[in-house]
Amino acid sequence: MNDNVLILGIETSCDETAAAVVENGRNVLSNIISSQIEIHKEFGGVVPEVASRKHIENINGVVAEALKKSGVGIDQINAVAVTYGPGLVGALLVGVNFAKGLSYAWNKPLIGVNHIEGHISANFIENKNLEPPFVCLVASGGHTHLVYVESYGKYEVLGRTRDDAAGEAFDKIARAVGLGYPGGPLIDKAAKAGNKDAIKFPRVIIDDDTLDFSFSGLKSSVLNYIHNSKERNEKIDVNDIAASFQEAVVDVLVQKTMKAAKIKSCRTIALAGGVASNSRLRKLFADCCIANNYKFSKPSSILCTDNAAMIGCAGYYKFLNKEFSELSLNAIPNLELAKR
Repeated sequence: MNDNVLILGIETSCDETAAAVVENGRNVLSNIISSQIEIHKEFGGVVPEVASRKHIENINGVVAEALKKSGVGIDQINAVAVTYGPGLVGALLVGVNFAKGLSYAWNKPLIGVNHIEGHISANFIENKNLEPPFVCLVASGGHTHLVYVESYGKYEVLGRTRDDAAGEAFDKIARAVGLGYPGGPLIDKAAKAGNKDAIKFPRVIIDDDTLDFSFSGLKSSVLNYIHNSKERNEKIDVNDIAASFQEAVVDVLVQKTMKAAKIKSCRTIALAGGVASNSRLRKLFADCCIANNYKFSKPSSILCTDNAAMIGCAGYYKFLNKEFSELSLNAIPNLELAKR
């Protein structure tokens, strides 16, 4: 095996067409992302059919740009890694089939990567000294998972959402108060001008015996507050709603994660996923980790969103273990990270 392992990563699970070249799992030589946010803003959310068509239009150019920017030739690439789930099936299929074509044409190994595993792996890129074990909160538009990372590629799912994902709740509340899409950054911005203690929204814990999450009740509480205020002709302060709602979400996320770390006797906590870029969540986690003498890892914002560098990183560790996929690899929209 060469001293340097170069992985071409491809990511098309939702509405970002992304490709990256990653060296030895942690050194990103290129990370190209073509976002469709402006297209989907018109619809207030991602339209799967539109996303798939844009992936088809963009993927060839994005991969070519990633290779060009990395300065790496095809002959130097050791393997092609691609997200094959979870995600939107049509979007996933574009990336999977493109990666399979490259694998066959280049005679390079194909590596299927779980999207959630990719998000977790973003921490290895950001924090070059990070090693398992650690507890990772993966919070995004489609997923809210508490994961114990026992070793590279070995995971235990400690808890997950029973209904809405955290990012999904952000999007729905942002839409309800007229902030628009995508909801996460807009709620975060509005909350900075609001009072987090203005409205007492519920913290849904479910019960003490589970590390699962639930955000549908909180979402309903916010919607009821807005509706009742309008019925009484009371002025609605969007910033206060945003701040109070955000605080209710991050309180539970932090509380459950700290509990998970205590259960696993783990002294390192990591964040991952789009919601991990939320400024209040990062601040509260940092404060709690300092107070409890825990190490804290968080990716930069560009690595929190869907990207291919994280897929290249995850693919590297699979490459070392010779965990290769057949050319029959298919998209699995509801792919699980690990069984409980």
